[in-house]
Amino acid sequence: MLSSGVGVKKSEEGIQSTIRSRSLAEMYLKQIILKNFRIYEIETRVNISGLTSLVGRNDAGKSSILEALEIFFNQDVVSIEHLDASVGSGSKVITIGCVFGGIADEELVLDETARTSLRAEHLLNAADDLEIRKTFDCEGTKIKESISVATVHPANTGMGDLLLLKNIDLKRRARELSVPDEAMDQRANPSIRAAIWRSAATLNLVQSEITLDKEDAKKIWQALEKQLPMFALFRSDRPSRDEDPEAQDPMKIAVQEALKEVSGSLEEIKEVVKLKVNEVAKLTLEKLKDFAPELAKELSPDFKADPKWDQLFKMSLRSEDQIPMNKRGSGVRRLILLSFFRAAAERKQALRNAPSVIYAVEEPETSQHPIQQRLLIDAFEELVDNGCQVLITTHNPALAALIPAEGIRYVHSADGSVRVDSGENIFPIVSKDLGVLADHRIKVLACIEGRNDVSFLKRISKILHTSDPTVPDLSQDERIAFCPLGGSSLYDWVQNRYLRELNRPEIHLYDRGTDTPPKYEAAAAEVNARGDGSYACLTGKREMENYLHSEAISEARHNIHIVVEDNNSVPELVAEAVHNGALGAGAVWVNLEAEKKQKKMSNTKRWLNDDAASRMTPERLAERDPQGDIENWLRRVGELCG
Repeated sequence: MLSSGVGVKKSEEGIQSTIRSRSLAEMYLKQIILKNFRIYEIETRVNISGLTSLVGRNDAGKSSILEALEIFFNQDVVSIEHLDASVGSGSKVITIGCVFGGIADEELVLDETARTSLRAEHLLNAADDLEIRKTFDCEGTKIKESISVATVHPANTGMGDLLLLKNIDLKRRARELSVPDEAMDQRANPSIRAAIWRSAATLNLVQSEITLDKEDAKKIWQALEKQLPMFALFRSDRPSRDEDPEAQDPMKIAVQEALKEVSGSLEEIKEVVKLKVNEVAKLTLEKLKDFAPELAKELSPDFKADPKWDQLFKMSLRSEDQIPMNKRGSGVRRLILLSFFRAAAERKQALRNAPSVIYAVEEPETSQHPIQQRLLIDAFEELVDNGCQVLITTHNPALAALIPAEGIRYVHSADGSVRVDSGENIFPIVSKDLGVLADHRIKVLACIEGRNDVSFLKRISKILHTSDPTVPDLSQDERIAFCPLGGSSLYDWVQNRYLRELNRPEIHLYDRGTDTPPKYEAAAAEVNARGDGSYACLTGKREMENYLHSEAISEARHNIHIVVEDNNSVPELVAEAVHNGALGAGAVWVNLEAEKKQKKMSNTKRWLNDDAASRMTPERLAERDPQGDIENWLRRVGELCG
């Protein structure tokens, strides 16, 4: 088995140039922390992946996790209330925290204009992540909110409070600690702090909690807050009105994303407007001096608040006959949400450096046909491939079964408290609790390496079956269950574990790769030696994508022309071609970090095995596979089905 981004007027071209030059940190949510929030009385940490599904019975605490995130990020859809404090805990202080990864060494402007990083400022926790905690004191009539960051921070004398100090106080502290002036740029707070910390023979780093809502630390929080992902919550019990949030919220997020991308241009507009208004105000005060000089001295121009750009743009969705969305069926309204997800994913693909978004959806399966449920999961996975994160809640066994197994979080009660567990040990419990059962009509387990291979084989088999019905159609044949060994869904896990006890034969297909001998040659031999009718073989080419025809790839993505050979890395060649030709690609492919290359290749593999594979024909496959590797394997599957 296998282990598994100076004028008021700016052209569209200029704006796009601004977008391309932005360098956004790839921050992502790693963990949620809840303490004394509703039923989460003791501190509970929930690990978050790309696509995370909170599964469990009704009223188990799934929605509370999503609503806690809404309180942390926005407090628009849900606001903190006195009654959110856990009943019977004896405390009225609620903690909601978020742990973010991917930003430890990114350059940031935390105060004034000096660039620094979270690592340089000792603002990371023990795992090198950014851990922000918001506490809400519900004791009084008005709830008091405070913000802090949990860090491993210097505790040396005179060095533990530097983030709270203003420039003048930092320079005074440096003199007190005998730090020479030439060791720092006295205009830049990060430089002064760094010089002070460097002056210590040994830094005494201890677990600390640095407040970010007092003194000069407020500037740090204001800067950090701009870096956080946007969060959008779509609730299952939303009200119904003409501008239904179900249709409005996606458009609101789209407006916010667009505004964030042109923030530089908007800042220029704001400054020009301020300049022009100040000129008029000063001229007005000069004229006022002729009538009341003393009064003129008392007045000065003052902008009380920055413009709220997002409130200037309102959008609604109506049908051709002007029927508002909230008058349509609930399933149709949900499909609008699905369509937004898919549009957002495609937009992320075009604008590679667009801001990150976390989507949280309660019970996305509501009012949806099973086919639409499958499309929902596909759309969510596409969003994840394009740099977003998606959290959903469900207690529907059909939907839960489709979720990638590594993203399942089981919310349940245990020993008088609420637990959120993950890992393979929970799968039997979850499958039993939700009723995810193996399909006993299945006669053969098709074991392949990953879910992209499933997509490829389903599409190719359907194409061949249309031409020759003796070739099994794996997309429709209920006798065959796919088991992706390198990353499965809960249903795949159930099938693989349960059906093994029923002695179903297995047919394995592994990539040959480029190793000599092939990496999985021994694994294939082991399967063939079982003597139970199971069969395993290796592809004749490097991997599945090498069976694709260049014409199919070009049709799936216009202007992408590569030469497909038996042993070249098709996903890498295509990812490079897409990246170098894409708007906003930034650095050329050869200068990208390995992790970013891998992420782009992963996304490329997805559409190659979907869009490109669906454009294959029997003739194209015959040209790429003259030995009939794929057809022969499919026919072997048919034989095992009996």
